[in-house]
Amino acid sequence: MGGGGKGKGSFGKGDGKGKGSKGKGKGKGSKGKGKGGGKGAGSKVVVEPHRHAGMFIAKGKEDALCTLNMVPGESVYGEKRISVDGEEGNKIEYRVWNPFRSKIAAAVLGGIDLCEFKPGAKVLYLGAASGTTVSHVSDVVGETGQVFAVEFSQRPGRDLVNMCKKRTNVVPIVEDARHPQRYRMLVGMVDCIFADVAQPDQARIVAMNAHQFLKNGGYFMISIKANCVDSTAEPAAVFAKEVKKLQAENFKPAEQITLEPYERDHAVVVGTYRPAKKAKK
Repeated sequence: MGGGGKGKGSFGKGDGKGKGSKGKGKGKGSKGKGKGGGKGAGSKVVVEPHRHAGMFIAKGKEDALCTLNMVPGESVYGEKRISVDGEEGNKIEYRVWNPFRSKIAAAVLGGIDLCEFKPGAKVLYLGAASGTTVSHVSDVVGETGQVFAVEFSQRPGRDLVNMCKKRTNVVPIVEDARHPQRYRMLVGMVDCIFADVAQPDQARIVAMNAHQFLKNGGYFMISIKANCVDSTAEPAAVFAKEVKKLQAENFKPAEQITLEPYERDHAVVVGTYRPAKKAKK
């Protein structure tokens, strides 16, 4: 399918080196990671708002979840980008959000109802790794929101810091989430907590951070990996046990979904923290 040049097989590195029909190298053949329009050029793809604010669905050959790119022209982890013509003739760029690499994207595509990651929200993100999902949350909350991204490991922490150089609404914190007092001077009160720390005492870690930073009535989303908590028990039993631990810490879980087919033996639990008590009539 590539033009001239050194094509390897039908989906090979087509227009790359040869001066094929498209000139010098736009992406690697037709199925490559296009550097231009990403998933097809602007005219073919229609981008519609998702029911959760700040997220979008790109409708083309295959539908894809995406976010409005805060740093146009830049990919964070080699994800596809989609350019669409705006109303005033300007280009609007979106980044495709891969559910196989992000628990939040998997939960959204799995049909989660309660999602408070929205424009203007302040989010504490525990277990940020190198910042792939953090970059999308940064897109979602926009310039009026803020993401405090906590990662303990040094190496992914370095990638996280580099990613934040271009995204001014992300505060990278390379620190242990078990000790929230160590970064209390960097983080104010937040609207939402997301946690993906994959530790046996994950519920305790989230609770300690929530007691310190999460406002009353705030939102939480926790990704639970069954075999990180207890590899001998059935996943369903592990999830139920974790939910009980959360309830004991003033969390009120509202929803739980598994992340099949994107992740095995993972569940996401969402809900509110210290919800306001309903007045008795």
